[in-house]
Amino acid sequence: MTRVKICGIKSMEAAHAAVEAGAHALGFVFAPSSRRINPELAREIILTLPPFVSKVGVFVNEPRYSVEELGVFCKLDVLQFHGDESPEYCRRWSYQTLKAFAVGTDWDPAVLEQYTEVNSFLLDTKVAGKQGGTGQTFDWTRAIEAKACGKPLILAGGINPQNVRQAISQVHPYAVDVSSGVELNGEKDPELIRQLMSEIRRSKG
Repeated sequence: MTRVKICGIKSMEAAHAAVEAGAHALGFVFAPSSRRINPELAREIILTLPPFVSKVGVFVNEPRYSVEELGVFCKLDVLQFHGDESPEYCRRWSYQTLKAFAVGTDWDPAVLEQYTEVNSFLLDTKVAGKQGGTGQTFDWTRAIEAKACGKPLILAGGINPQNVRQAISQVHPYAVDVSSGVELNGEKDPELIRQLMSEIRRSKG
């Protein structure tokens, strides 16, 4: 089954709803965003999670020392770099790492070749002034092209219960990353999360 990360977790209730529905990973945003979470709350939530659920910290152009401190304090498993981090910045971490890219009409998948030390790539939709969670999709043929990089590919950007099966059948990503697609009035909705997971289980990805 395609793996699933529910991103933008802000509450204990949302975290456990996602885990109970079968999500493989939870994303905690430590960058300026409507989904930003206080490190103390993130740690409190993470300490209640069962084993085998990956805890992902999402950072945007954060100083390296700050990422290291938050990684240890919050007991993160994976670091997600969602800004303009350079290949040099993404090297020599003691965590699994993934680098996100905002895909627009001018995006060149050749840029992935520079990031030799990250463990996987995440492709999101390019929207001016935003770093993710836009609820908008991009041209998924670009994601198919990007799979030539040889690393696991995570598909994000406007994924929801209505289009996730199409996304999986078209792109066959390693994982999907969902945030706004399972929200109602800006908050994670347990029923939408369950619907998403049900659709993914029915997919042929």
